[in-house]
Amino acid sequence: MKQSATTKKSDVAVIATGIEEGEFNDRAYLGLLGHQEELINAVAATGKPVVVVLVGGSAITMDKWINNVPSILDVWYPGEDGGHAVANILFGDRNPAGRLPITFPVFEGQLPLVYNHKPTGRSDDYTNLNGAPLFPFGFGLSYSTFEYSNLRFDKKQIGKSESTKVYCTIKNISNVDGDEVVQLYVRDVLASVAQPIKQLKGFQRISLKAGESKEISFDINKETLKMLNKEMNWVVEPGDFRIMIGASSRDIRLREIITVSE
Repeated sequence: MKQSATTKKSDVAVIATGIEEGEFNDRAYLGLLGHQEELINAVAATGKPVVVVLVGGSAITMDKWINNVPSILDVWYPGEDGGHAVANILFGDRNPAGRLPITFPVFEGQLPLVYNHKPTGRSDDYTNLNGAPLFPFGFGLSYSTFEYSNLRFDKKQIGKSESTKVYCTIKNISNVDGDEVVQLYVRDVLASVAQPIKQLKGFQRISLKAGESKEISFDINKETLKMLNKEMNWVVEPGDFRIMIGASSRDIRLREIITVSE
């Protein structure tokens, strides 16, 4: 393959790939079209570092090639200045901090696959496939690494009409300045109507220099804790709520229970 010969002469290979989609153009299969997956594997087989750039507006399955490449950059539909944005990230002039607003499956048979599903009372695994997604809701990497610590609350027991605050400390433990997207998830532990296993209730994107740390906070109030009861009224029910803070829906770093009383 000509591309493989060219790659051998290069320091790194950047492969731009994409999908075809749109109105009345839904996809039954989520893999890359044509010979794109074959191209990725052929270039990766040269042993040179490979960056796969994905262009598209929905999930893409990658099981046939993901283990052969070290880097994937999903640019969605980046617009008329997208080339400059991609170049800035690839050359390290900008540190990315995007997060997935959807879940990426390993295989189409896992769909529908959402982070905020109701409790099923069974394992999520299949006989021939792990039930975990390829990339979960809220996932995203950067050139920086962050540490979460010091979870605390103003109050861990509140009334139904009261509020509290949750705090945590985020530290950039890498040598690169960057942004972290801190995500707040909540679960009503035992409700009168089945509730999702977790729901995103807030997020903050914060910029931290290398070695810098910062304490952030989220408000926990009736808007955060409310649910629709069987009469379809918004209510806050008394009971325990699991408060979770993390870097994605499956990367929860800190968690604690608060209690709502009558």
